[in-house]
Amino acid sequence: MGEITNVSEYQALAKEKLPKMVYDYYASGAEDQWTLAENRNAFSRILFRPRILIDVSKIDMATTVLGFKISMPIMIAPTAMQKMAHPEGEYATARAASAAGTIMTLSSWATSSVEEVASTGPGIRFFQLYVYKDRNVVAQLVRRAERAGFKAIALTVDTPRLGRREADIKNRFVLPPGLTLKNFEGLDLGKMDQANDSGLASYVAGQIDRTLSWKDVKWLQSITSMPILVKGVLTAEDARIAVQNGAAGIIVSNHGARQLDYVPSTIMALEEVVKGAQGRVPVFLDGGVRRGTDVFKALALGAAGIFIGRPVVFSLAVDGEAGIRKTLQMLRDEFELTMALSGCRSLSEITRNHIVTDWDAPRALPVPASRL
Repeated sequence: MGEITNVSEYQALAKEKLPKMVYDYYASGAEDQWTLAENRNAFSRILFRPRILIDVSKIDMATTVLGFKISMPIMIAPTAMQKMAHPEGEYATARAASAAGTIMTLSSWATSSVEEVASTGPGIRFFQLYVYKDRNVVAQLVRRAERAGFKAIALTVDTPRLGRREADIKNRFVLPPGLTLKNFEGLDLGKMDQANDSGLASYVAGQIDRTLSWKDVKWLQSITSMPILVKGVLTAEDARIAVQNGAAGIIVSNHGARQLDYVPSTIMALEEVVKGAQGRVPVFLDGGVRRGTDVFKALALGAAGIFIGRPVVFSLAVDGEAGIRKTLQMLRDEFELTMALSGCRSLSEITRNHIVTDWDAPRALPVPASRL
């Protein structure tokens, strides 16, 4: 295999190892997959303006998220059905996140329950929530997450219907035998039926509430004391409304380019959302982060931290918990190096002036006009 030296290398290895239906489910995006490629490509249109001759012998990457201290601004995004990737699934992810001193977000559609994940030991964990038509199911799940020690809800708001993922339609995607959506097992919602298209798309059509609106964000606040992060915001308008409705934070996300194709990459939408939030709540980003340089670029554009999704499932598939640990360590090391070479010793020193983008106004040279 040769030594793995960067996060992206896990994907090809995961493709070799996983059944086609499973790999395609994790890897694919919506329709033409334009946004899927753009989530990555957009990062390459942002360049650095490194500052030199600064003492970078000590680099501090620590930060706080909703008051919780973590070792670095790199966290784990919710990804569904992780036992398809590896028998230990979400247990391995939880242990790797805890070992790295960072936050794991557990998917509603996990193949391990909130209680099972809590049983792996201490750690700061968030719970990603899909709102089902049956609100008693939602209330029960939120209560269980809170009891299991989860610290925040990441409310997914970009999925009133499932995006069109053509690989899943071709493969007639369904949960492999022996696996269930563990959080819903006792509620008779844990099984996914074989369908003529994607079994998941049919499940969503049957169970997930298309009427979801801002009033439901208020309702959620009334049933839990956990802070609510609104996940799936791409515009300044919705950032403002999220703040008005009491969101504790915003996650700029296009659902890994799996919902509406031809939305911008998240790194391109980030600055607009940050401006819309007006500093009143933290803004996070997921989508396309594969390098420490990507993390730095997101922070320079105003993100308080980032979440990784696919890199977690691909490294989990290849090497279980150790794979995820290595993914987090490589990103951490690359990010630390990027900070050092940019002249930043702490996250607060990373500024908009450390990057340059295509859409920046040309910089006026600080030279007297008479000398030009």
